[in-house]
Amino acid sequence: MSNKKPLKIGMIGYGFMARTHSNAYVKVNRFFQDLPYQPVLKAACARKKEKIEAFADAWGYESIETDWRKLVERDDIDAVDICTPNNMHHDIAIAAAKAGKIILCEKPLAMNTSEGEEMVKAVESAGVPNTVWYNYRRVPAVALAKEIVDEGRLGKIFHYRSNFLQDFTISEDLPQGGAGLWRLDASVAGSGVTGDLLAHNVDTAMWLNGPIESVSAMTETFVKERVHQETGKKEPVKIDDATTFMARFTNGSLAVFEATRYARGHKAMYTLEMNGEDGSIHWNLEEMERLDFFDHKDDSKVRGWHKIHVTDGDHPYMGHWWVPGLQIGYEHTFIHQVADFLDALGKGKAIRPTFADAQQTQKVCEAVLESGKKGTWVKTGLDASVTV
Repeated sequence: MSNKKPLKIGMIGYGFMARTHSNAYVKVNRFFQDLPYQPVLKAACARKKEKIEAFADAWGYESIETDWRKLVERDDIDAVDICTPNNMHHDIAIAAAKAGKIILCEKPLAMNTSEGEEMVKAVESAGVPNTVWYNYRRVPAVALAKEIVDEGRLGKIFHYRSNFLQDFTISEDLPQGGAGLWRLDASVAGSGVTGDLLAHNVDTAMWLNGPIESVSAMTETFVKERVHQETGKKEPVKIDDATTFMARFTNGSLAVFEATRYARGHKAMYTLEMNGEDGSIHWNLEEMERLDFFDHKDDSKVRGWHKIHVTDGDHPYMGHWWVPGLQIGYEHTFIHQVADFLDALGKGKAIRPTFADAQQTQKVCEAVLESGKKGTWVKTGLDASVTV
């Protein structure tokens, strides 16, 4: 019998992210065996009864709800996991905070910084543990990059560059709105690639390199009108299909970021690179188990880029998995986040990134969108002492 304390999960949503989170709850204790809590899949919630019944049956949730308010109010729910479209994050999170629930929220935190500020105040006022699912921090190679940067191996940082490239919305015949394509509907998503893709890039960048001070952006919507699945009519597309921006970090380094859904041939190419006085690192999601590292301190005869295969037991998280040389994948980043979440919960520590951390990313994304409209540099308003 396990002596772990049960943590009863209430899942709101049944789509892609709800599946990744549920998978993490099911598997985490099998591989991270010293955690103080055991997730229990208590209830799943969505408006469509037949959909949530099928989801609950597939993942082993004990019960269902079709009204998220009822799930939040249940005494047998410890933690609420918000896997809904972005326009529902605010109301659910505030209600869950008032109900004293632990909250795990999908990214981006909110539709805008105003909503995000209210969410931060709600969880801090209620004193409830909270986190946002920026899972790429938990890629072992990215976590190793964090260790390398924190150890000062790159020296003074000069440059940061990152992109996130997809190609799935190129067709003009693709509709907007509805269950599968709500990310193309600004009234539901808030923004396009800025909130959906670049939010990941920005979160990782500030985790590795500190706060972003100011931005200068270009945004573009390539297909101006699409049929809306809920009305059947052609309506203006108000999200950004592509965004490119320059940035200046408070440490003085310069950055270039790009995200698009119009890069033919790329399904999910997320890269980052940092160049410092003493070295550089580069990572690519398409080869997520490898970290490229250049150390200028190496002897000139052997100096060059080294491909580190991040699978050894002394690499971040990897001691919990297979033997060295055997890699893991995307799903494991969520298992790692749940493991970190449960460990921090047991120790009474903040579970990073918190809502307050994610609000910093929200501010940067909003500054990017503002800059894209104005065509000028925009200050993010972040405190230089903020760490995420």
